[in-house]
Order: sequence, then structure tokens, then C-alpha cells
Amino acid sequence: MFEKQRTIRSPISMSGIGLHTGNNCTMTFKPAPPDSGIRFVRTDIKGHPSVIADIDHVVDISRGTTLQKGEAKVFTVEHVLATFAGLQLDNMIVELDNNEPPVGDGSAKPYVDKILEAGIENQEADKDYLEIDTPMSLSEPERQVDLVVTPSNDLRITFMIDYKNPALGTQYTTLQDLEQEFVEEFAPARTFCFLSEVEMLKESGLIKGGSLDNAVVIYDSDLGQIEVDRIRKALNLKGEAFVGETGIINDIPLRFHNEPVRHKTLDLLGDLFLIGVPFKGHVLAGRSGHKTNVALAKKMRELYKKKKIASRYSVGGTGHFLDINAISSIMPHRFPFLLVDRILDLEPDKKVVALKNVTINEPFFQGHFPGRPIMPGVLILEAMAQAGGVLLLNTVEEPQKKLVYFLAIDNARFRQPVVPGDQLRFEMDMVSFRRSTCKMTGKAFVGETLVANADFMAMVIDR
Repeated sequence: MFEKQRTIRSPISMSGIGLHTGNNCTMTFKPAPPDSGIRFVRTDIKGHPSVIADIDHVVDISRGTTLQKGEAKVFTVEHVLATFAGLQLDNMIVELDNNEPPVGDGSAKPYVDKILEAGIENQEADKDYLEIDTPMSLSEPERQVDLVVTPSNDLRITFMIDYKNPALGTQYTTLQDLEQEFVEEFAPARTFCFLSEVEMLKESGLIKGGSLDNAVVIYDSDLGQIEVDRIRKALNLKGEAFVGETGIINDIPLRFHNEPVRHKTLDLLGDLFLIGVPFKGHVLAGRSGHKTNVALAKKMRELYKKKKIASRYSVGGTGHFLDINAISSIMPHRFPFLLVDRILDLEPDKKVVALKNVTINEPFFQGHFPGRPIMPGVLILEAMAQAGGVLLLNTVEEPQKKLVYFLAIDNARFRQPVVPGDQLRFEMDMVSFRRSTCKMTGKAFVGETLVANADFMAMVIDR
């Protein structure tokens, strides 16, 4: 895998119709500077609004992957993104004069050919990889869908499908080396669907640009040519359509004996590109589609954010997500008012779990209360708020230049005294975060016993 970021060498364009919208579109690939990512630009809209290709901008995955930010909406981007993933491109401006890229022949090959024609160049900046060091998984038992990612020195994919159709049967494939295999072995694999799906898709307002020139249609009816003729007439399809001996309409030859599963691998590559960085790991996929692919991309994106935070603050060898040294670099509080000792876990923009070891050496025990030391409830709330501050400051740029002011505490309840020797575990969940103002809900536990809870409102300000 390449160590330097890559982009296209010179601009190049291609035109055609979109698969689902049927709209004519000219798409232009242009070079982009390091660390800028992939940006789709709608040149047909005033102001040329754009959307970054990452998981945070996915708005629909029903029959493809749709991105949107404001007015900038782009349908069916997975084959374009698979091209970038396969060619290991990091930065690109993709200009479109309509809302869906040209479908080409239903594979990634037309995009690959254009980009290779324009050339690829390495940039000065280093690539940033997500390295999978612990296995992770995602399943939908009701649909018999499974995705597992295991550690690997490179990106690898093993994919299996089983549609219980004679034309398909059980198929599997393995992609082991992007540089050696992607262009010739996976990019040409075309999209496919079943005959029974065609009418449903058309009635849903989709596949307006679909044809037997850009999709492999697989026969799955018991009615023979009658069913093919009915659907052909209902969809006003031009040209001949017949039940093939191979189980594929018009006996269109496959490019590979397992072309459908290779195309599913292509879709997976495109959807996982939405993580925002390339990854090193082995993905084992069983019957997965866009919905599960995007869910996995979201999970891997969260892991990437956690790793970035840990690498930014952690002191090596502590064995904890964030130790006291890391916390001190994030929070402005100092003795005797730093009330969080350790961050056990942090899900960016979502949740933080923190610890506070309560000892008899705490200065407040001298007066609260002599002979019967109890931690003041207000300090429990303060410790919860500090844990929330760690979460909140990691949602903004340059957190070392910010402070968190708490504006309100509501619904506070103290359910059990906290005494020396207890270990407090705080769980703070972010409810909303808009315009620098955040709402959080928090709980404090000793062991498994809830000792306090409250709702917080806070604001991020400049130091």
C-alpha cells in the first residue's frame, strides 16, 4: 500500500446518464491538495455547493449511497468511490453538472480508465491509515448478513453471497492486493439485479437510466418468456429481451465466472471509503449490502476518531484510553479541583466513561464531615461535568484553546453517599450539540450502584 497521498495528475471529464435518475451528467475529476479528501461539487447550482465524501454526509442507502450537504446532493456515488479506493486516491474534486454520476456500463471500469488516462501523482503528505488491531463485527441475523474485520498488514476482502438462484448459486471471492488485482479483476464487474426487482424499482421512481447495457439482469420467475415480455412492456424497454439458457436475460456473457460477488466487493470498497481514510484490515463479508456496509463504515469511522484522540493525548504504556497526564493536557483544572483520574472510553460526539478514585486524602473530607467523611454532592456533579468537558472539548478544533462553561444543571438526584475508598464511574451521554451549546445527561456509579444523576447544559468558549 502506498505511503504518500495521491491525486489525479490533470483534469478529465466523462458524460452519460445516471442509473436511477436518468439525468444526463458530465463529471470532471480534478486534482486536489493534500488532506482535502474527496469533494463532490454541484456546478449546476448557484454558488457551486459541495459535499465531502464521508460517512457523516450519507443521507440515503436504499438502492445505492447518496451524499448531501445543504443543496449539494449526489446520488449513487459508490462506484466512483470504489474507484478511488481501488486506485488508492486520497484527494479529488469531482465536479458534476447534475445530481448523479454517469452509470457507464454499471461497473467502475469507465471511471478507472478515465483516471488512468489522466494519470496519478503522489503528493508530499503522508497517508493516514486506520489500522485494525482488534477484531470487530456487525451482524443482521434476520437477513443472514455478517461482516467481520480482523487485523491485517494490508486491505483485504473476502466476500460470499448466496441468493439461492440457479444462475448465481453460492459465490465467493477474495481481494488480496489492490495494486495487483483491482484494475483488471474487480473494476470491470457490473451491477446486477433480479428480474423480479426491475418492476418494483421502476415503480419506486428508480432505474430511470437502467438498461441491459449497464446492468446484468438475472431471471428468477417460473413464468418463462411471458414474465419477461410483461415487464419489458410495462417498462417500455427498447430492444430484444428473452429468457437465456444461462439464467441471465439475453444470455449476456459474464466478464468473470463470479462477476456478481466481485461487484458486491466493489460496492463494499466504495462504501468503506466513506470512513474518510484508507484502512488496513481483512474484511470478511457474508451477503452484505449497502445498509450493512455503511453501518460498518460508521463503526470504523468512530474507531478512527477514538484512535486519533488517543494518539493525540495518551502517554505510551499506560494501558488506559486517556490517563491523568492526557486529561491534564485537555482540561484546565488543577489540584485541588481536578476530579477525574482516568478516561476509560470515549465515543466522539456521543459518550465518555471516566473514573474518580475517592480517597481519605481529599481535602474536602476534613470538613465534610469530621468523623463521618462523605463526598459533597456538588463535587460529584462537578466531577461529572469535568468528564463531560473532556467529551465536549474533543468535538471542537484546537481544544487546548477552549474552555467549557456549564450553564445549567437540572434534575439532579443523589441516591447514595460516596465515601473514602469508593471508585466513582461517570457515564456522560451527549444529547445535542448546536452552535457551541451542548446538552448532556450523566450518571455516577459506585460499582453497579447508581449514586447520582443529572442533566447538564454547557457552552464552549475561547480561553
